Amino acid sequence: MGYVEHFELEREPFSNAPDARFYFDSDQHSQALLRLLYSIDSNKGLAVLVGGIGMGKTTLARRLLDNLPESKYESSLLVMVHSGITAEWILTRIAMQLGVEEPASDRLTVLKQLFDRLKEIDDSGRHAVVLIDEAQMLQSRELMEEFRGLLNLELPGKKLLNIVFFGLSELEECLNLDEPLAQRVAVKYHLRSLTSAATELYIKHRLQVARAKRMLFRPEAVSAIYRYTGGVPRLINTVCDNALFEAFLLKMSSVDQKIIHSVAGDLGLLKNAVMTSTAESSSDNAELDEIENMLDQLERKA
Repeated sequence: MGYVEHFELEREPFSNAPDARFYFDSDQHSQALLRLLYSIDSNKGLAVLVGGIGMGKTTLARRLLDNLPESKYESSLLVMVHSGITAEWILTRIAMQLGVEEPASDRLTVLKQLFDRLKEIDDSGRHAVVLIDEAQMLQSRELMEEFRGLLNLELPGKKLLNIVFFGLSELEECLNLDEPLAQRVAVKYHLRSLTSAATELYIKHRLQVARAKRMLFRPEAVSAIYRYTGGVPRLINTVCDNALFEAFLLKMSSVDQKIIHSVAGDLGLLKNAVMTSTAESSSDNAELDEIENMLDQLERKA
């Protein structure tokens, strides 16, 4: 028996594995999605979404892909897994993803094949879209120039290809490797961490998707989760998952603040709360003192 059974859940609510069922439509995620869809529908060419580690960029990329029906779009999602990717690989892969059945071995022929395919897509009344996740891996001028070349595949007065980059803040440095490409960014959105209120809604949402019959985190525990994670979704998932497991081991019916403190200590997140508390003009000095005391105790034990 694990915590799923203990809390009468249907599934783990805080797994970090991609799962469309757990998508949380926060205000900023909604705004990001609207802007990216606007860029695609208006054939703007290049859009960029930037966010920190664990902010939900990949989740948003998959959500955007799900919102591009085949009847209106020829779309694909490519994930850049390392920085050693070549321009030839990207060109060939994009051609294949957009329906070029047998890409040629030389670049110019592949470009001609891709251009012909893009015209077919346009003639059918659809938009061609390529989403690039982990785009901060595109760390050479050659790669940026390749994407600029792809954006040049157009008809008079009409762009044939839309590209959306998803990446860490370093992506902006990559774009600046080719200034003409950087100037072509038509839409840019920065995805930031959740607020305290949104963090609570996020936790409740994931519990509801897991079919929780009640709120499993006490109010003071939710407040502590926000302080330790800074509203970063991936960290929220990790803390909540560990906290539910600890509560199960202790045979508790809900997660209290003490469990969150313990989990945060194990995960090395205690100092995050001190920095957050210092940055905020918080009136909860008692909690800040408690956190600092816990840090002192850990250092003495070490």
